[in-house]
Amino acid sequence: MDLLSPIKDHHSERRLFIARVVLASIIALLLLGVVVGRLVQLQVFDHEYFAERSQGNRVRIEPVPPIRGLILDRRGRVLAENFPTYQLELIPEQVPDLEQTLANLAALNLIDSALIPDILDTSRRGPRFKPVTLNPRLNDDEIASFAVERPRFPGVDFRPRLVRSYPHGEAVAHAIGYVGALSVEDLERVDASSYAGTSHAGKTGIESHYEFELHGYAGYRHMVTNARGRQLSTDTSDVLDTLPNDQPAAPGDNVYTTLDLDLQLLATRALGGRRGAIVAMDPWNGDVLALVSAPSFDPELFSVGMSPKVYRGLTGNPDQPLFDRAVVGVYPPGSTIKPMLALAALETGATNLTRKSMCRGFFRLPNTTHRYRDWKPEGHGEIDVHDAIAQSCDVYFYEIANELGIDTMHRYLDQFGLGQQSGVDLPRESSGLVPSTTWKRERFRGRDPTDQRWYDGETVIASIGQGYMLATPLQLASAVSTMATRGVRYKPRLVAAFENPMSGQRRILEVEEPVRVEIENEFYWDTVIQAMQDVLQGRRGTARAIGKDAPYTMAGKSGTAQVFSVAQEDEYDEDEIEERLRDHALFIAFAPVENPEIAVAIVIENGSSGSRVAAPIARTIMDYYLGYADAPD
Repeated sequence: MDLLSPIKDHHSERRLFIARVVLASIIALLLLGVVVGRLVQLQVFDHEYFAERSQGNRVRIEPVPPIRGLILDRRGRVLAENFPTYQLELIPEQVPDLEQTLANLAALNLIDSALIPDILDTSRRGPRFKPVTLNPRLNDDEIASFAVERPRFPGVDFRPRLVRSYPHGEAVAHAIGYVGALSVEDLERVDASSYAGTSHAGKTGIESHYEFELHGYAGYRHMVTNARGRQLSTDTSDVLDTLPNDQPAAPGDNVYTTLDLDLQLLATRALGGRRGAIVAMDPWNGDVLALVSAPSFDPELFSVGMSPKVYRGLTGNPDQPLFDRAVVGVYPPGSTIKPMLALAALETGATNLTRKSMCRGFFRLPNTTHRYRDWKPEGHGEIDVHDAIAQSCDVYFYEIANELGIDTMHRYLDQFGLGQQSGVDLPRESSGLVPSTTWKRERFRGRDPTDQRWYDGETVIASIGQGYMLATPLQLASAVSTMATRGVRYKPRLVAAFENPMSGQRRILEVEEPVRVEIENEFYWDTVIQAMQDVLQGRRGTARAIGKDAPYTMAGKSGTAQVFSVAQEDEYDEDEIEERLRDHALFIAFAPVENPEIAVAIVIENGSSGSRVAAPIARTIMDYYLGYADAPD
């Protein structure tokens, strides 16, 4: 035994032990206090918050999309509606062999085989319990075919849905427009909360311009789900009774247009498959009675979906069926602007009622050799302003344009709505172009000064609606309407009222205050309009064959616009020119002259002759509208 080892101090060890026990107890008590405090915080102070969160783990708020409003014509006939149909869909987690299932469905012609890769991608990226659309619209035969084969396709079924339907298809496509699948761009311009659950939105036409009124407001309903987010099929009323009431969706307004469906169908038929546009208006309020662009397309293709092949067929068609020629298309107005220029010349003194010019079939500017040809090679002989309009003498207008100058021409044509957007309630309207010296300087800024200069020859060709001059068919309809009212120009419109489908209450849109053309001498209006009447009903009018037997008075002006320039030494031969290079045919008209009820503008692409090709269509339209012909079948 080591006698030098220290004696064990039991007293000190006991004190140390007690100290450690006390310290551990204090720490334990502190930790317990923290736990108790946290429990009090959770159970007392934050009870409502976490109770709500807990409820949210098993209750999902599902949006309820609104029913889109109807679009109707001025008499209440449906132009766009919601059609109940069935769509084919599958739930990926319930399908044993996804690829084979899709191949079998394609073999039955229930889906497009070209869409299978996209369907597979969608099925694999999204939640496997959520349905994936295979075919957005099944017809009766397809439903019957699938019903027989349904046992072979676990996880595949069809369910009802509403799709946008256009009963009159191509006849109204460009005016009414269409709806298509929501895009990122669409969501940026709308209230995302109002579009919860919505899959489509207006893309063109009235569908787009009045998207807010047509769409309505989304509602919502509560659904009890499991941890994976799937709706429970058992009775969940005990949970739902503790929640706020569901919010029903508010349907969109019904939209009453200014269109006359019979007139729209008649105008479509009158084009006879040719490329072109027709716009008919009520001169006294700007109501668009018909707006047709041809060729057209079936707008339902966009609402129900189409195959890539069909879409490529539309976009790649050289006739451009998706292009709205009436509102977006621009054309040289040709001689249709001559009545407006005649008014400008009379008002400014560039001509007068007694002035006569000798037309020898061409015009030359002073100190030049270039001949600006008349459409009539032998000329019209001695002619005044009245006959210059009735017989469409180019030489007379070459002369008065040279005296007016381009800036004065611009100022007066601008008052008729040319060279500017009309403000019609349709998207993407073109402004057309009425040139001026200022415009050319700005257009060619930074180029050689000779390019920026305005030349007298450019004024000459502008007088017959050529050169830089461009107008839309809608602008021409507005301009001839302004002529019919003797200078009162109303803004064109396609919608007249909205109707709440729940209450039936209508909101009528007021006609905007018109603008007036600055022509002080009222007699000038009489002179020009009488000349326009003689175009159709005079002894030597260019379109007299169309109007001579009409049971009412009508006034109009034909126009022919070159697609390409003909050299000085060459002659225009329609039969020797490719069809797409022939002149455009234009015609504007209104009737009756004493109290105008309708104004019409027509453009036939490559139609060659306004009086021969476009004028008969105007006569057909006015005969029906004024009650001298039956409505189309």
